Amino acid sequence: MPIFILFIFLELIVSSCKNKKEIKENNPIYSKIDFNFLLPLSKTGQIIHHKYYTLSYSEKDEQAEWVAYWLNRKDIVYIKYKRPHFVNDPMVEEESANWKNYISSGYERGHLCPAGDRKFSKEAFEETFYTSNIAPQKSNFNGGIWNRLEQKARYWAKKYDGLYVVTGGVLSGKLKHIGREKVTVPDFFYKVLLNKRNDRYQAIAFLIPHQDSDRPLYEFVVSIDEIEELTGIDFFSKLSDAIEDKLESNQNYNEWCF
Repeated sequence: MPIFILFIFLELIVSSCKNKKEIKENNPIYSKIDFNFLLPLSKTGQIIHHKYYTLSYSEKDEQAEWVAYWLNRKDIVYIKYKRPHFVNDPMVEEESANWKNYISSGYERGHLCPAGDRKFSKEAFEETFYTSNIAPQKSNFNGGIWNRLEQKARYWAKKYDGLYVVTGGVLSGKLKHIGREKVTVPDFFYKVLLNKRNDRYQAIAFLIPHQDSDRPLYEFVVSIDEIEELTGIDFFSKLSDAIEDKLESNQNYNEWCF
């Protein structure tokens, strides 16, 4: 083979490999599970698809009733980015609540899709700072048991090669509000985690009172049915009835490594 042809051939191979690497780094693989197929039903009719997570926004509560995203093993990196300001979500029909509602309220702006789960790119990290992705949280809850649960989810995402996450505050009942726009303060927060192992779905759900606790996380495991009853949200309605019923009634956490 002439040298110049060999050189061109090698250049093409290197270029191809480089492009594949760039695609891999900039476009995280989201799932072996169909993301949209597993989305919960929206009670508000306002589902917003951002690039790195999806949410259902409740105007009357000025926050998401749920946020859903895929947490892949390869997404979990520990890159430090400059923390941006919170901004209103332009995709919300009447615009999401302003971050100033939280000033002097006694509550922090608690992420639903954590910024720590979206450090694989600056764009993904900054997207978590829409105010549609936050809820009022007490400081010791946000930095305490809720943070422990977020870290545990990352551990499981690495161990089990990915998780489908649905999370939010329970927005039912007589609840407190903060700010001029009356942002609802949930009394409970939930997190539902789904994984597929050996072609079989596994799920675990947590319901945690809005206060700090030193209790082990497994003490807050509940059935998905219980969270559905509290929130009115139908989580995995597109699964077959047999699979859905089995997943959502199960409260056994033995298949999850604590």
